[in-house]
Parts: sequence; C-alpha cells; structure tokens
Amino acid sequence: MTSILGINCFSHDTSACILVDGIPVAMGEEERFNRDRHTKLFPDNAIQFCLEQAGLTMSEVDAVAFAHQPWKDFLLGASDALARLSPKRLAAQSYVDARLVYRERYFRKKWGWRGAIYHVGHHLAHGASAYYASPFDSAAVLTLDRGGDFLSTTLSFAEGHRIRPLAKVRNPHSLGEVYSALTWYLGFLPNADEGKVMGLAPYGTDKYVDSLRGLFKLTSDGLFKVNLSWFNYQREGSPLSKRFIDKWGAPRVPEGDIDDLHKDLSYAIQVVTEEAALHIARALQRTTGARYLCLSGGVALNSVMNTRIAREAGFDDVFIQPAAADCGNALGAALFAWHQMLGQPRAWEMLHPYLGPAFTTADALVALKSAGLNPVEIDNPARTAASMVADGKVIGWFQGRAEIGPRALGARSIIADPRQAEMRDRVNAQVKRREWFRPFAPSVTEQHASTYFDDYIPNPFMLMVESVKKEYQDKIAAVTHVDGTGRLQTVTRQSNAAFYDLIEETGRLTGLPVVLNTSFNLRGEPIVNRPEEAVADFLRSDMDALFIEGAMAKKDDGSKDD
Repeated sequence: MTSILGINCFSHDTSACILVDGIPVAMGEEERFNRDRHTKLFPDNAIQFCLEQAGLTMSEVDAVAFAHQPWKDFLLGASDALARLSPKRLAAQSYVDARLVYRERYFRKKWGWRGAIYHVGHHLAHGASAYYASPFDSAAVLTLDRGGDFLSTTLSFAEGHRIRPLAKVRNPHSLGEVYSALTWYLGFLPNADEGKVMGLAPYGTDKYVDSLRGLFKLTSDGLFKVNLSWFNYQREGSPLSKRFIDKWGAPRVPEGDIDDLHKDLSYAIQVVTEEAALHIARALQRTTGARYLCLSGGVALNSVMNTRIAREAGFDDVFIQPAAADCGNALGAALFAWHQMLGQPRAWEMLHPYLGPAFTTADALVALKSAGLNPVEIDNPARTAASMVADGKVIGWFQGRAEIGPRALGARSIIADPRQAEMRDRVNAQVKRREWFRPFAPSVTEQHASTYFDDYIPNPFMLMVESVKKEYQDKIAAVTHVDGTGRLQTVTRQSNAAFYDLIEETGRLTGLPVVLNTSFNLRGEPIVNRPEEAVADFLRSDMDALFIEGAMAKKDDGSKDD
C-alpha cells in the first residue's frame, strides 16, 4: 500500500487530500474546519482529518506532494518585475517565495516529516485534478485562473498517465484577474464573489459588450493579452486604473443599490470572458485534435462559460471536477505525483464528490439536544423530508460524507420546493440572507433531466447552466433564472442514494422530481462541516426542519429562534 498526502497551502482555499494506491480516500478544505471563508491558513485540520479517514499516522505516509514549485514563483516574478523596472514588485516576489519556503519548513517541523516531498506547479496541479479524475484516456487540458506560478492560463495535452504542457499565458494577462477586478468595481468581494456577477449578468443588456471587448486582445496563436491601461492590479494597487474610473464612474459601494450600469457591466464582462475562453479552447482543440477537454482553475467555476465551451469549442465532451479552484490543488498535486512522477497507471475516475467528513445519528442527537431542540429519530429521512418539501417547508439536509468544492451537491444542502417563484425570494431573504438576484440550483434525478432541460448535458457537479424547457419554466419557477436557465445538478442513486431518494420521493408527491438546492450555510460563511454548525444556522434562519443523518428537529417543537 502506497499513500500520498497532497497539500495546497500556498494560496487561498488551503486544503489536503490523501491517496491510497492512487485512489483518493479523503479530502478536506481548511475553511470547513476553521470557519474562515477562503482561508489562507495552513491546513493542519484538513491534514488531520485526511490521516484519520485513511487510518494512517503521518509516519505511515509514503510521500507528500505540495502544489507549488520552490523558487519557480520567484524567478518568474523577478523576470516580470525587471521587465517592468519595478524594484518594489521584485521585493514583493522575494517575500512571497520566502513565505512559501517557510510554510514547507513549518510543515516538516509541525508534523515531524522527514520523508520525500514532491513539488507540483500550481497549474500542473489544476490540470492534474481534472484530467486524472476524468473518464478520458486522452484529452486536451485547459487551466484558467487568476494566477499561480505567475501564470494565469495553461494549455496541455494528456494521454495515458502523462500530461504534456503546450502553451501558457503569464500574469498579469489573466481572464480571472479581469473578472475579479470587475467584481470589485461592482461592489462585491474579489476572489470570492465572482459568482454574484455571473448571477447578476442575465439582468443586464448588451449595451456595453463592445466597450468591454477592448479589455482583451485575442491573439492569432489562440491566446490573449489584457489591455493593462484599464487596470491597476499589476502594480499591486487597486484593481482598476484611473482611466477605467474616469470612464465608468466610482465603484458601487458594497451593499449599495444595484442600477442598470451594474447590471449591464455584469452582462458585458460575462460575455467577453466567455468569448475569450472560447477563443482559447477552440485553438486548443485545433492544435491537439482532441475529442475531449478537461477544464480547471478558479475561472472554471463559471458555469455559464463552461456551457458555451462544451457546446461551441468543438469537443465531444468536457469534464470539470467540483473542486476546480485552488482547494482542488491538493487533489491535483497528489494525483500528479502518483501518475507522472511515480509513473503509476490510471485506475480511478471521479464518480462522486463525497470525500469529506461524515457523522453519526448519535453525533446529531447530541448537537440538537445541546441547542435545546427536541429531536426525533426517523427510519426514512428521505420520505419524511420529501413530505415537508412538498408541503412548502424549507429544510436543512446533512447526510453522509461532505462534498468537496464550493457547490452543495446534496450532502450539506438547504432544500425547498421549486414550484413557486416566491420560494426563491423566501430562501434568499429569510434563509440565506443574501442578494435578491442570486439564483438557486435545480437538482434532478438523472433519468428525468432531459424532460425539463433543452439540449441536456449530464451535469453531476453543478458546473453547467442549461435552458429550462419553456413549458416547465413556470412549473419550476424558483429554480429558473431570469434568462430561463438553471445551473442544474443531475443525481444518480449510485452517487448519492439518500439525496436521490429525497428527490424521487418529492417527485412522487408533486409530480416533479426536482428540488431547489443551495449550500448549507448563511451568507459569508463556509458550508457547514459539523452537526453543531448546521444546528446554529438552522436556529438563525427561517428553515422549518433540520435533518442530520437519522435525526430530525422542527421549529415548531417548542424551541425558540434566536
């Protein structure tokens, strides 16, 4: 038995993953444990969870893989700084890389590690996390990110157990940086709230699309450059330049009103990002002749862009694993070390995302009773929950091992009836406590998905957006976005039996095997990780009932909302 511990600790969304004989047996995101959203702290808690789940001590681990390459960051950054004649930037890059070296030393000391360490580049880890998890024997591999290793974009071709780089785009030329800069301008938190811009975009018009096309130059080699005169992020300053502010006005104040300018700019940045990504993906397809594409990096969480790539880039199929952003680099580093550095053949495909912690009914009962609730044990949570959902109740659903990545996939979810548009407003305002324009996902059993969605593509990880058929848009109004689409999740019994049964039972009662699914967290929090966090969110929101494993509590059981 050979075990490899993968660690992402040199960027935000720190994480750990452990492979045993090339198979991931556990993965943890540090933010779930320390409750610091998009944390940059070292993933000690995630490492401990992975070891415990694998039944190993650190001394029994065979190798460790870090998702960075020492001094490569520094050399690329120094080259960039010298090109810009910026001593300040050169000093900053030196500091950054010294911090990375310190983190590795911290790990060795904290965990007593004296064994082998493999260093995997940031984008190689992104690409590996997608390709080695995919069902494809060979594929083109595209990573789109804000940046890592001072690269924003890489194009590769993979076959068998090897990935071969083909081309790259260096920072500051970055689709992710541009999208994040507009996220900041629109009053949201960059590197965290880009999904809000994607959700707001359909409320806008194409008024400014031509103007924002000037942000990018799409080059004849299939790559791109950013028109840096509109930006300031490359100078370590505020994201946008004076030129941009002079043209478009002051940035929106966070929590301020959203007007037509904000909607139209959201629409425009979404469209031009899609166009640039399509330009790159099409060139990669032409260069490699590949039938399949594996897509990763933080920008690959843009499900609207992903759908256009899947439909228009010339590939037969596209695979994106659910932890496509930096948290997935722990998985990618471990897989790259196993396959490419150790030369091991492939024997695993990601069929489900449930690699996180699980808890027992006994754990649930303790958490519920400690909060003053009066739980009951139930034999069939899916049937009981479905009855409540069909009756218009909003439930918290905490079952089995947690999913990885930022999207709730039926293990740590808030569930509601999708049939009435008012349910979307209720869950946004009274449960999630978030912006009015945010859409919710329809989760549907796989065999029924083509009934409700046009040109259906299987979408188990909620990373594509598909059009709801016109005759069903009013029937599942709470999960149909303003543009008639839904970011669906297709569910099989094999991947998640408990969630599948909930959807099936709901369909038996309502005639529609579809539920509204959103992540089990309140605004600004990581997804809940332990029963105690689920109980706390339940009590602080307008959920009606909470299901944790075989235990259930309701708001009308005499407990008080705080």
